[in-house]
Amino acid sequence: MRRIFSLRTVLFAVVILTISVATARTASAQIGISVTFGPPALPVYEQPICPGDGYIWTPGYWAWDPDFGDYYWVPGTWVLAPEVGFLWTPPWWGWVNGAWFWHEGYWGPHVGFYGGINYGFGYFGVGFVGGRWDGGHFFYNRTVANINVVNIHNVYEERVTNVTVNHVSFNGGPGGIEARPTAEEQRFENERHIGAIAAQTQHIQEARGNPEFRASANHGRPPGVREAGGAYNPPANRGGAGGGNVVHPRDLPAFNKTTPNTGDPNRDRKFQQQQDKLFAKQDQERQKLQQQQEKEHQQATRQNFNQGRQQQMEQRHQQQTQQMQQRHTEQQQHLQQRYQPPSGGKRR
Repeated sequence: MRRIFSLRTVLFAVVILTISVATARTASAQIGISVTFGPPALPVYEQPICPGDGYIWTPGYWAWDPDFGDYYWVPGTWVLAPEVGFLWTPPWWGWVNGAWFWHEGYWGPHVGFYGGINYGFGYFGVGFVGGRWDGGHFFYNRTVANINVVNIHNVYEERVTNVTVNHVSFNGGPGGIEARPTAEEQRFENERHIGAIAAQTQHIQEARGNPEFRASANHGRPPGVREAGGAYNPPANRGGAGGGNVVHPRDLPAFNKTTPNTGDPNRDRKFQQQQDKLFAKQDQERQKLQQQQEKEHQQATRQNFNQGRQQQMEQRHQQQTQQMQQRHTEQQQHLQQRYQPPSGGKRR
């Protein structure tokens, strides 16, 4: 019996460890993304009716897809709270050193700072007034939440006043919200919290996979909304690596292989072999740096890094990635120069 118990204990520990690692990776999936132009304004849309007791509203927002170099809309949705007493702090974009940096949302006992952005439906820039926990049950504020009182009886009415109506979707920078976290919000950020749960991750992936949700396709008015929050005019060089400042190796574009054409088949073949060898080595360096940065992200999650430490870490990651990319580009150029045909024509 002791051996069986020991084996079960080990298997259980392995499962828990696997889930923990997967959760950490999911929670940090977009940490560190920076973009050189801001997201569209928040569109105007209706809140769907709450599906049942215990669901908490998570508002819609613009996320970034590095594969397409484009923002995409993640619709608001109702989500079951992962723990009794936990509330959702929405994600937000913040201006840092000439670019907009992404800040992940999280679940915790209090709603922290989310850029002062008015997401609506109880998230009016500070805290959350759409509902509250009481005695292990979540009560909904009917004045800002779409609730069917026939099915849900945990309701109350609390009028919200002095709400500034705007559709700005980012903090700082040109035209951004001018808000800073209070001492209390900074304390909330250092509390125990967890990232997006599986239902939210699936919701995000579905939105990312829908081409109609991309800002370049819907011009700030994605499907299902009433109207755009404002005009959206992305820069002409939007897309790929040119649309955002790459922070992590995983966001770098794929290697661009050059087809040799020196006129000498043997020379072309040798160039191809050398190029494949170089790209394999550079890919290993990308993976090594990515793994190193992911470990730092996991450490930051365990230690509940505050906003300042988070930004310092991401700036360091961005510098590491850019330095590596510059070194790789120089190596590729050097290889191409070695196998260039001599001036005056192709080598015979």
